[in-house]
Amino acid sequence: LKIHHRGRSFRIVLCFYALCENVIFSLSLTYTLVGYIMSLKWGKTMGDCCEKRTKKRSEEELRALTHRLNRLEGQIRGIRGMLEKDAYCTDVLAQAAAAKSALDGFCRELLACHMRGCVVEDIRAGKDDTVDELLNTIRKLMR
Repeated sequence: LKIHHRGRSFRIVLCFYALCENVIFSLSLTYTLVGYIMSLKWGKTMGDCCEKRTKKRSEEELRALTHRLNRLEGQIRGIRGMLEKDAYCTDVLAQAAAAKSALDGFCRELLACHMRGCVVEDIRAGKDDTVDELLNTIRKLMR
């Protein structure tokens, strides 16, 4: 049981072990001024469910990813400016396509870093679930 408190809301995270298939799930209940928000997350192990995973990035990797995000942020601001200046629809759509392409480039770069670093390390450590996680991630990116 973990309780996180922020201002006028708090979050209670409960982790339960489901015996039927060795699956653990996390139930998160957040109390706010307007009511409760509940979310449910399934995991394979207690670590997947209740602990946050992190990745220490090299300066070069962080710089490359940040550069791509900064470019994308500028494109999104440009699109907003075009809308505020009543730009023609096809011009806005062209900029939106460019922003989408920039986001795809960011995702490709991050996926490559993930595969070179995290996936290789996990496979060497004998964590076979990593391949399934990678396949699910690729499926989400291809939607």
